[in-house]
Amino acid sequence: MAYIGKTIEPAFQFFADQTTAELAKSLRRKMTPCEKILWQRLRDHKIGGLKFRRQHPVKRYIADFYCHEARLVIEVDGLLHNYTDHAKHDQQRDGVMEDYGIKVLRFTNTRVRYHIHQVVREIREVALSRKGMVDKKAPADQ
Repeated sequence: MAYIGKTIEPAFQFFADQTTAELAKSLRRKMTPCEKILWQRLRDHKIGGLKFRRQHPVKRYIADFYCHEARLVIEVDGLLHNYTDHAKHDQQRDGVMEDYGIKVLRFTNTRVRYHIHQVVREIREVALSRKGMVDKKAPADQ
């Protein structure tokens, strides 16, 4: 195959622009303490053999964690997310994710910090059930 100066964007990048991709890269170095706690449980295929990415761009947004196999976004929400204007932003953001067939799970910092085992159990259940749904749909999509 000849190279014609263009590359095809991988399907899991969801048309993020270069600025968003660079911001995501920067945010990987500045994870919050609760994001770090959860990342230690998600990384290296620890949940059902699934690969999670951290600070992953989806269109113009950046998901805290993303699993492409299950089309699942995990968000760790701090106190800022309790305010009305930020809740509206979260709704809009979740709508964009849903347009791509992505389910969003949100956990508060408190739940991640003090109930990590429950959080991981919930993520595992949802991710594995969604992976099963995605696998069943795959032949029809091809």
